[in-house]
Amino acid sequence: MRLAPEGRPFVLGSTAVLVLLAVLDWRWAMLWLPVLVWVAAFFRDPDRTGPRGHELVLAPADGKVVSVREIEEPTFHAGTTSRISIFMNVFNVHVNRYPSSGEIALRDYHAGTFLNAASEKASLDNEQATVGLMTPNGRVLVRQIAGLVARRIVTDHSVGTVVEQGQRMGIIRFGSRVDVFLPTRTRVLVKVGDRTKAGITVVARWT
Repeated sequence: MRLAPEGRPFVLGSTAVLVLLAVLDWRWAMLWLPVLVWVAAFFRDPDRTGPRGHELVLAPADGKVVSVREIEEPTFHAGTTSRISIFMNVFNVHVNRYPSSGEIALRDYHAGTFLNAASEKASLDNEQATVGLMTPNGRVLVRQIAGLVARRIVTDHSVGTVVEQGQRMGIIRFGSRVDVFLPTRTRVLVKVGDRTKAGITVVARWT
């Protein structure tokens, strides 16, 4: 199982605790073992292959669609957009991927609170990182939003970088949410309650 680089200190730390507990009492070590397994599983970074094409918009995150709505997005689109919100629980893969190929035209970070990421208020108040893509079909904005447990958002690339659809975008440590904002002329293909896989699930199509 491939691990995201950001997870290595956590896995090594959990392993050290396991070894220490095993020296003290093997029964304590057995109680800690599930924690180590969960930490390693949380930071897994599986290869993702799926449908590709400029006409498709892929899910940027694994998780559950908690909101699909039209909303004003003044930062990059400067108008009404279709927003798809995907909530990642602590058992989902937390590596995020670019929904479309294009050039990064915007990158912004906002330090904030750590409300429940599934709530609407979190989209305004929580710690978040925003990436705006200029794609062959139009503008796509992706926003990583930290949740109750998350305290660290990692975004890999800077403004001017040309990225590929399905390529790793970054990671959010522990529970969190990712929003993708699209022009309203796109046709959204998912609904609230649907499950998504980053880099695999088609969430919208350009029309």
